[in-house]
Amino acid sequence: MATFNKRGYKAPKEKAEKQDNNFIEDVNVDEKDSATAKAFDALDQTASKAEDFIAKNQKYILGALSAVVVIVVGYFAYDKFINEPKQQEAAEELFVAQQNFQKAVDDTSNKADSLYNLVLKGSEGKFGVVKIAEEYSGTDAGNLANYYAGIAYLNTGKYAEAITSLEKFSSKDVMLSTLANGAIGDAYSQQNKPKEALDFYVKAADASQNNFTRPRYLLKAGKTTLALGNKADALKYFTEIKETFDSSPEAQQIDALIGLAQ
Repeated sequence: MATFNKRGYKAPKEKAEKQDNNFIEDVNVDEKDSATAKAFDALDQTASKAEDFIAKNQKYILGALSAVVVIVVGYFAYDKFINEPKQQEAAEELFVAQQNFQKAVDDTSNKADSLYNLVLKGSEGKFGVVKIAEEYSGTDAGNLANYYAGIAYLNTGKYAEAITSLEKFSSKDVMLSTLANGAIGDAYSQQNKPKEALDFYVKAADASQNNFTRPRYLLKAGKTTLALGNKADALKYFTEIKETFDSSPEAQQIDALIGLAQ
């Protein structure tokens, strides 16, 4: 039984003999009016019950602890021998698709559609991004494949598929997440759904105050708002571009748009 030292008294001088090998002092204390002593007695009893419980149920407790150990070891084993190789394999599959995507973005010879289709369907014996997103779901490459798929679908006129893929994509990178939201806005706009498009343009504009994405999506939000007949909000978006991002490409014809919104 665990024993706690009682407070509220001076310990007597050490006796020549101890009671047992646990070195528990034989202490004489007047406990008649000692609340502290009663509290320690209660603690003694609680500790004793805890020890009894452990003694009677140690088989089950050890079993539970073993289960926790198995789970922890299993997690690290999974991460080392299954997750890491899967991440590497997914990245290798995505490499060719990324190259085709870059070629499509840089294309000046009207071959972009065929290149985007290679991004989607695969080439050179490697999966396309649609298959990568399915087969390697949960990996970084699988997640990024959703972004590439969404942009490829958007550029080949498959707007519903673009929205579906882009909504599956998530990133802590502000630029990528902003571009993904903006692309969803573009897809809704192409489907003639200006209200839905506006929501994503505003979300993309508000994601960052940088000089690239903020004026880009403010302009899209302003034009969409103007088309919806809300001149006041359109004027607000256009005026911010003029006053804050006057050196951006979006500011070049902003005065004409401000005139339309007034």
